[in-house]
Amino acid sequence: MSTPTETPPAAPTFDCRKAFAEEIIALAQEDPRIVAVCNDSVGSSNLTGFRDAFPDRLINVGIAEQDLVGVGAGLANGGMIPFVSAAAPFLTGRALEQIKADVAYSATHVLLCGQSPGMAYGELGPTHHSIEDLSWTRAIPGLRVLVPADPQETRAAVRYAVGNPGGYYIRIPRHAVPAVNPEGTGFELGRSVRLAGHSPGGEDVTVIAIGTLVSRALAAAETLRAEGISVRVINMSTVSPLDADAVLAAARETRGIVTAEEAIVSGGLGAAVASLVVQNQPVPMRLLGLTEFAPTGSTDFLLEHFGLTADGIVAAVREVLGHGGA
Repeated sequence: MSTPTETPPAAPTFDCRKAFAEEIIALAQEDPRIVAVCNDSVGSSNLTGFRDAFPDRLINVGIAEQDLVGVGAGLANGGMIPFVSAAAPFLTGRALEQIKADVAYSATHVLLCGQSPGMAYGELGPTHHSIEDLSWTRAIPGLRVLVPADPQETRAAVRYAVGNPGGYYIRIPRHAVPAVNPEGTGFELGRSVRLAGHSPGGEDVTVIAIGTLVSRALAAAETLRAEGISVRVINMSTVSPLDADAVLAAARETRGIVTAEEAIVSGGLGAAVASLVVQNQPVPMRLLGLTEFAPTGSTDFLLEHFGLTADGIVAAVREVLGHGGA
């Protein structure tokens, strides 16, 4: 008689928006210059606690995204440190000119916080999906594009941005994620975190992932390890400026690279990595992400639809290695 196999408990997951909200309240308690600006998004930006604690430091401009960014830039020019928070598709899509001119070109210290990016608004469809935001913001010179992968990194990225002047676009995931970074990991602009494959040499393929895809890349690495395939997993939490040293080291030291992002591949993380690799150290690559507008469905359904899962990453690694099966 066989012994029933006990299913290991799933890792607990956390909402990065909650970590974001708690951190800006803590920062506001330390620094009276910190203000929040939103567009009728107090609830979806998790700013209720901030509003209750600092009612005179939250500005709601209504559904007017260009004004949202313009007001934030004006506050920054007046010596304040504004968190400009809105749903990612509308913050970036409707106010891109203001982000370019009033934040990046003017070098103002504004923290643009894109809430619920990717396909987090699953059933609301492509009008509410933010799959182009990385391509748009990464193309703007000087704008720093951050994509934290778990709550700890969200807190660290937000705190870093407050303390280091400049324009930022910070992507705050809505989809609950497990903790992926080692305890105590901080945030350094332009520096990635290597999460698996720490031993020198011997790695077969590198997976470079961001946001919600990092935990799935780690799960894929575990599956492949059981098959004797060693995978280096890199959490590329700064998309711009990119950690070129980590990318080129991966190209030199492993046989290929897979990128994974909950975004359109034209212009996002995969395009950034591919541009660097093809000019310096060409290796086989596979870019995982969206190539077209998503259909309507739950976030999990949509991630599965585009192969943005651990199984999808496993297939991409096998393809890069010439094992087929993508």
